[in-house]
Amino acid sequence: MAKMQAEMQAGRMPKFGPHVGASQAEYTFMSLKDLIALAYKVKAYQVTGPDWLATERFDILAKMPDGATKDDAPAMLQALLEDRFKLTVHRDTQEHPVLGLVVGKGGLKLKESTIAALPIDEDAPLKPGEMKMDTPDGPARMTRNPDGSGTVNMGTKGTFTQKMDGQNLRIEASTITMAGFADMLTQMMQIGGASTRQVVDMTGLKGNYQAAVELSMADLIASARAAGVDVPGPGGPGSGAADAAAAATPSDPSGGATVYESVQRLGLKLESRKAPIEQLIVDHAEKAPTDN
Repeated sequence: MAKMQAEMQAGRMPKFGPHVGASQAEYTFMSLKDLIALAYKVKAYQVTGPDWLATERFDILAKMPDGATKDDAPAMLQALLEDRFKLTVHRDTQEHPVLGLVVGKGGLKLKESTIAALPIDEDAPLKPGEMKMDTPDGPARMTRNPDGSGTVNMGTKGTFTQKMDGQNLRIEASTITMAGFADMLTQMMQIGGASTRQVVDMTGLKGNYQAAVELSMADLIASARAAGVDVPGPGGPGSGAADAAAAATPSDPSGGATVYESVQRLGLKLESRKAPIEQLIVDHAEKAPTDN
């Protein structure tokens, strides 16, 4: 978290998430919960287990065997987690809490896009500064821009750009669907390691839209602290700028009031809901993986 915080404070979008290529698979600053979701091809909110699964972060770099493709990566990640973390799981269907994205009482205030989002051409060569990302919903591409921002192309779900603006993380989306907007909100709220609930589109809207939301760095730090993530200040854990930022805002483990207020300004609302969802139940996992 300290490395990611330093990157963001310097105005750069940090590198995080899965990146699977022909020669290696790299998973950067990912929670064990997200790694399990990728390995077993489910959403993070479908993974049920100890709270630390969502807060402990890991970096994994693995060589891809000769002849292997990215389609083989989930099974190989699954084997790695079972070997290194002694992971055992089983599947079940349960009522599970989610954050439902719904239209507010005042009606939608988003501007509809006149351009439809296009699917990603996986065979297209990477552009300068562009990286591949693999998600449970399919391929995505992230571009590091010269101004320090990062643009994520989710294919038919739309595109959004993340940038540090002073002490705020600003996200602007274009041609985005409500399902893509829900995914974007989930990623935004989990940067601080805070949210354990997935944002799920329950609007019923089918169009493509333009949207912008903002979250302060202080909110990220405060919500990360509330979730048990250690965010050190200049003098070490529990001191300095991180302490001041955390003290300046309420500790809201659901993601921080700024997210909710930003969503409401767009004529939307996040509501606590429950839905019957297939669950991947973690029966056992070691907090410290075995050595290489």
